[in-house]
Amino acid sequence: MGTQHTYRVIVRGTFDGLTDASRAALLAEVEEHGLAQMRFTPEGSLTYDRVLKHFSYRFVVLSDAEDGEEMAGALAEEQAEKLLDGLGHGYRDLRSTVTDMDTMKINRKPSRR
Repeated sequence: MGTQHTYRVIVRGTFDGLTDASRAALLAEVEEHGLAQMRFTPEGSLTYDRVLKHFSYRFVVLSDAEDGEEMAGALAEEQAEKLLDGLGHGYRDLRSTVTDMDTMKINRKPSRR
């Protein structure tokens, strides 16, 4: 087992073929899944709006650095699929954006003295 890196992954997708029950369930909880609730968590944080067209999941993924960002993205997409399937919501076109938090460079502004 190699060095572990922490990745922040955003999985985006489109709701597809939602049933009436799915729509009702999503709309009943829409206020709990808005922009103010966006968090990166290991279990995933789902965000969407009242239109029920697009959604995003935010994940924190720990993975071997040698496996790279592609593996972290694949793991997060797999988790998003499992969660959406478990909730009974149809989806399509999953894609992910991955940031390796261990290699991210932070540019700080010089202090004024």
